[in-house]
Amino acid sequence: MGHIQRDKHNLESVVEGDINLTSARNEWLQNEVSEETRQLLEKDAKYFMHQSMSTPCLDVLQNCEGSHIESVSGKKYLDFHGNNVHQIGFSHPKMVSRLTQQLQSLTFSTRRYANETAIRFAEKLTSYTPKGLDRILLTPNGSSAIGIALKLARAVTGKHKVVSFWDSFHGASLDAISVGGESVFQEHIGPLMAGVERIPPPITYRGIFEGDEEKALEYLQYVLEKDHQIGAFLAETIRNTDVQIPSKKFWKGARELCTKHNVLLILDEIPIAFGRTGKMFAYELFDIEPDILCLGKGLGGGIFPQAAIVTREEYNKFGDISLGHYTHEKSPLGSMAGLTLMEVLEDEEILKKVKEDQEFMRKNLYKMYRKYSLIGDVRGVGLLWGIELVSDRATKEKATAEAEEIMYECLRQGLSFKVSKGNVLQLSPPLTITREELETAFEILNCAFLKTNTIA
Repeated sequence: MGHIQRDKHNLESVVEGDINLTSARNEWLQNEVSEETRQLLEKDAKYFMHQSMSTPCLDVLQNCEGSHIESVSGKKYLDFHGNNVHQIGFSHPKMVSRLTQQLQSLTFSTRRYANETAIRFAEKLTSYTPKGLDRILLTPNGSSAIGIALKLARAVTGKHKVVSFWDSFHGASLDAISVGGESVFQEHIGPLMAGVERIPPPITYRGIFEGDEEKALEYLQYVLEKDHQIGAFLAETIRNTDVQIPSKKFWKGARELCTKHNVLLILDEIPIAFGRTGKMFAYELFDIEPDILCLGKGLGGGIFPQAAIVTREEYNKFGDISLGHYTHEKSPLGSMAGLTLMEVLEDEEILKKVKEDQEFMRKNLYKMYRKYSLIGDVRGVGLLWGIELVSDRATKEKATAEAEEIMYECLRQGLSFKVSKGNVLQLSPPLTITREELETAFEILNCAFLKTNTIA
């Protein structure tokens, strides 16, 4: 271990995803890809803007199907990342068929015109939300959904400020990074949107409120009581990237505080809705309701870029305000993708399957925790899990080099996942993944851990 070199800037930037400027990335590109792939990657690096967490690329894909992505050289990876769009896997036959059919008829819907597919989609989506939470607006991406939610909250409450969590991620547009709490997205950008108050998140492992959610609630209460210009509390119901899961007690307390102080609760479930947690929406786990729900990623079936807000009927009173107009606002293709996604979740009983898979994941991950001293914490729900690596369980020092070494070893064996916070292996497989594929993934993980000689 220890051959991966990092500079000071990289160490400070390891927050949202795996860093791509280490010696391990260079070794991968030199030793693990074909000459054809290397040439394509060089062209990719030549034409596309370089930025943290995506450049240089790892491989060149030519196909994706089910739980796998496949490179031009024929190498297959089980994709436990998928940018959170693969709830029903890649290229689901029903999804491809439905979109192909839609392409033979209405391919675009000009603004000011309705189309039946979009109407059916809206009707289906709101059939899953609580009564009264049934007004929607469609956007092309999650960042835009966050922007609309923030504007709507200002219109409803007449208050311009928003409170959010440090280390949260709500998108990469200027307004979204302004309300987010990830430093890597704010560096070198300059003045951000005013009126944002950030508070420490309630997390169970690390943090100033570790194991003490009462203090986190007390902090939120203090801020809301002191600043009467706060009109919204924006939060990820469950933090996706490093899998932080507040308790039901915390969320019920936060919901009560928002109601008391006339603050809208905006829940960002862009990456985790539609069955990822074993529920259609994560807030159902906590017996609460949001005032505005932000959705996206898998809402386009892994093919069409699409997001949405769902909000309360009583907020539908701003017909004189342009909350957000988008070119593909009521896309027939996007609407068909969303409609088909929900039908597949129902027809294949995906939510039931995810709950069964949750127990399989829990059992096998805690078995690894008992076996490998490198694992400091395991946490998750449904098919969203995080393995936090530490060099010492007592001090909780982050094992960042080991995390990256394990990631590359897994890639060599055909398993792809995201590394978050520099030391958290985030496992987010397709919800349609087979039990055999899950078993294969654990075989690869265990093999990679054994190579680090970290048996407890």
